[in-house]
Amino acid sequence: QIPLVESGGGLVHYGESLRLSCAASGRIFGDTIMGWYRQAPGKQREMVATISTDGTTNYVESVKGRFTISRDNSKSTVFLQMDSLKPEDTAMYLCHLERPRGLLVGALNEWGQGSLVIVSS
Repeated sequence: QIPLVESGGGLVHYGESLRLSCAASGRIFGDTIMGWYRQAPGKQREMVATISTDGTTNYVESVKGRFTISRDNSKSTVFLQMDSLKPEDTAMYLCHLERPRGLLVGALNEWGQGSLVIVSS
């Protein structure tokens, strides 16, 4: 089990920015996909953005052009820069780390504790 420690949530106004960070405890070997998911009250959890070890990114349509995901492989850390925030972005944001089972490493499927983001109109 790999603990993921998140930081950076908070309360902002419409149009402002926030940056979320998520650090895995210890160096993670092998190819991984790190990402952010969010869950608003009464709604299902949805993928916001993911990034693989080689830098390939994927975003949900509603955040394209506003959010940017990045990672520092040397520190097993992933970031989510959120610009032009809207009230509909209000949710608990959860960091995720996934690694398929390999010849020398086991599978990983870890979640952070969550960072609350509230955007007021």
